[in-house]
Amino acid sequence: MSRRGKSWKDLNAGQRFGVFASAAVQLVLLALALNDLKRRPADQVRGSKRWWRAAVFLDTVGPIAYFVFGRRRA
Repeated sequence: MSRRGKSWKDLNAGQRFGVFASAAVQLVLLALALNDLKRRPADQVRGSKRWWRAAVFLDTVGPIAYFVFGRRRA
């Protein structure tokens, strides 16, 4: 039988730390992007704020895309 991947108990301490660190980075980016979207006026956002709000929930790529492409420069 083939397994899809390792289970949590198969991971060593370094791998578990990596999972937690990745999750923490993702959650911080999500929180920062949502906070910025909430405070930024609509005319300073490229596109719809509603669509960007949905896009930031796409893994780590969404918040990074928002910070790179979604905000208008002053």
